[in-house]
Amino acid sequence: MSLGKAARTLVKPVRGVLLRPAAQAQASRRSYAAGAVTEARAVLENELDTIRAAGTWKAERIITSRQGAQINVDGSRGAILNFCANNYLGLSSHPEVVQAGIEAMKLYGAGLSSVRFICGTQDIHKNLEQKLAQFHEREDCILYASCFDANAGLFEVLLGPDDAVLSDELNHASIIDGIRLCRAKRLRYKHMDLGDLENKLRESQSSRMRLVVTDGVFSMDGDVAPLQGICDLAEQYGAMVFIDECHATGFLGPRGRGTDELLGVMDRVHIVNSTLGKALGGAAGGYTVGPKPLIDLLRQRSRPYLFSNSLPPPVVGCATRAVELLLASSEIAQSMTAKTMRFRNKMTQAGFTIAGSAHPICPVICTFICYCTSF
Repeated sequence: MSLGKAARTLVKPVRGVLLRPAAQAQASRRSYAAGAVTEARAVLENELDTIRAAGTWKAERIITSRQGAQINVDGSRGAILNFCANNYLGLSSHPEVVQAGIEAMKLYGAGLSSVRFICGTQDIHKNLEQKLAQFHEREDCILYASCFDANAGLFEVLLGPDDAVLSDELNHASIIDGIRLCRAKRLRYKHMDLGDLENKLRESQSSRMRLVVTDGVFSMDGDVAPLQGICDLAEQYGAMVFIDECHATGFLGPRGRGTDELLGVMDRVHIVNSTLGKALGGAAGGYTVGPKPLIDLLRQRSRPYLFSNSLPPPVVGCATRAVELLLASSEIAQSMTAKTMRFRNKMTQAGFTIAGSAHPICPVICTFICYCTSF
């Protein structure tokens, strides 16, 4: 046997001895990690069982057609009526809106692969922001990936520890989450209760800035915020007014400008957040419109804006065409009022009770009578 071969023969068992403790330690760590994963899985399964038991499990229906009043759903036979989308004006399938998205993709690509302040701003983004500011009759506009992001990005930038935010108790979850991110004093007033709002305004008089925050239209019942009274109180106590217009933009008011137009307070509401994902084409995206200094500050400090990819060109193209259609004519917006009243009248004639106002959100109250027989 050669000297080298003998040396290798001697080293092999020694190496095995040296590596065995390390391998054992690695196996032990993997076993510990596997146990942790198993325990976490049990916790998650228990939480899911709790949701099922509470009757709040959310099942997703799979649509196999484009969005519309009639849709095809996986497992259904033929088209079914769709009463629960937020495609208020039907623009998500409007030929001109769809074509605008196709043309934008051809010209500008599928996406930017970047955030806005690095290399993700195109001329179509600035054009859409200008048109949205014009539509809402505000100074400037900033786009977000969603209105949830717009709400998450506003309050933290605008309000500090010396400020106060006064929020309707039934505001949308994104507003609640956005307010949680800011360090301002938080006060909730009873739903659409002007008396309670005034009490909260009195309570917060020592604050530097105060912002009254409300949905323009509340998404569950379709009730419209009393903006005239809110603006009166805000002016009396030196506060600003913010509204979330996701369920109003495009179809409330004579020209579809929203709740503030419907109630005649467009010049008294200071900040508006809304969405491109409902009436304005139905794709995705949200935005803030308001004073230019605020929009400029949001571009510098709003985290969802700074650290999210730009809206894809097809989405921007679709939304831009939807806004252009509404800027060109009030006919589309006005048609919604007639359709809403026709539906409400027909449902009432059929014996149903329709809650809420004359908003397209029509809560239908159903009463179930159970007959029990004892043997």
